[in-house]
Amino acid sequence: MAVVAAAALALGVVNAPAHASSYGTPSIALSDAYLSGAVGATGDPTVTVTLAQKGADASQLTVAATKSSDASVAAATDVTVTGTGATRTVAVEAEGVGYADLTLKVTGAGGKTATTTLHYAASQSVSDSADTRYFTGAADASAAVDVGGGYTVVADDESNTLRLYRDDTSGAPVRTWDFDAQLGNPDEMDLEAAARVGDTVYWTGSMGNNKDGKLEPDRSTLFTTTVSGSGADTQLTFGGSYQGLRDDLIAWDQANGNRLGFAAGAAKGQIPKEVNGFNVEGLEFAPGSSTTAYLGFRAPLVPPQDGGKALLVPVTNIDQLAASGQNTATHATFADPIELDLGGLSVRDIRRNDAGQYLIVAGSYAADDPSEPYVLYSWDGVAGDQPVKLMTVPTEYGAWESVISVPDLSAPGAQVQLIQDDGSADLYGDGTEAKDLDQSEWQKSRTTWFTLNG
Repeated sequence: MAVVAAAALALGVVNAPAHASSYGTPSIALSDAYLSGAVGATGDPTVTVTLAQKGADASQLTVAATKSSDASVAAATDVTVTGTGATRTVAVEAEGVGYADLTLKVTGAGGKTATTTLHYAASQSVSDSADTRYFTGAADASAAVDVGGGYTVVADDESNTLRLYRDDTSGAPVRTWDFDAQLGNPDEMDLEAAARVGDTVYWTGSMGNNKDGKLEPDRSTLFTTTVSGSGADTQLTFGGSYQGLRDDLIAWDQANGNRLGFAAGAAKGQIPKEVNGFNVEGLEFAPGSSTTAYLGFRAPLVPPQDGGKALLVPVTNIDQLAASGQNTATHATFADPIELDLGGLSVRDIRRNDAGQYLIVAGSYAADDPSEPYVLYSWDGVAGDQPVKLMTVPTEYGAWESVISVPDLSAPGAQVQLIQDDGSADLYGDGTEAKDLDQSEWQKSRTTWFTLNG
């Protein structure tokens, strides 16, 4: 044995590589097996690949895409893998709309290999693609609140979950919250509007019937959350809730001669997204107030006919409502309704900045249709003063429904970030609405920055 060892030393082979059989089969694991992208997109979401092999350092392993089930959507050559250690990043550049299964192969020491499949989906190219990102994990973004540090909490009208996203990055939420237990485990609340004052955020459902005209009491939920921290460290805690706002609105209108037609618009069998329907989609505080908030109505128009005015109703004690819980002695109080000329469109969102400037997203009262215009208006928040049209927003699909924050509207080149509700969109060309996709990772809402004053 000593002679053999001496010979080995003489030949310099003490540190010779182990035989291939001494290496284990490499492993390859994805942070998520489903990924969504878009044709022509900037900064699409990526997935992380984790690699390992017994007997080998991770830096020895290589990863590449070797096969695609549909190269017209994304070919193997459209897959880029970056990084050198145990974790790598996989990005895909879309060629066309549709689905493709991409085979990823790891090759380890001793020539041993393993594969996994990334299920990829690509949506169509959009205008302003360089200024567009996609919030994934849900498709029906319907309200948003800026929490600072470049992060936003987004509500979805198909679930009761609140999601925290980084404003400038495509991908999944950083954090989520579900307050169903504190709210008595409601059905879908159809969350459509939110407003922040101080550290308190008010969230409300649409208060309307469902699309078939069925009464849905949980859609009348108003609740509050308290914000602590900011940015990626944002936390929300539950405040309180109130279920009586819809009934209060109807009773108030009836006491004033049914001038707005709320009782008829909210009646059983009435479709909410009609010119004489009953549907709330905007919420923001009145100038200088932390107690009076404007409810922005998608329907009805006033009068209830094409070309009618958009409607705001000031709730003058909104701070008392959620704090009251189910105290039947507390009811909402209201000021005179405000009618706004939005060119026959209605309120889809309304948001105010610290300077008291309001930005209104105006859209059709009817069911979402990308052929209908979406228009941005500025307003000073004063009843009797009319909004000023700023721009028409390009729309390929979906519905612009949320403003993250309002810039200085008088500044040249001011930009605003909007979010779409894409739940009804056929994102991948197979006739399936985004909200009905089996994989939540393929559900997404588009967000885009638009320049208001060129």
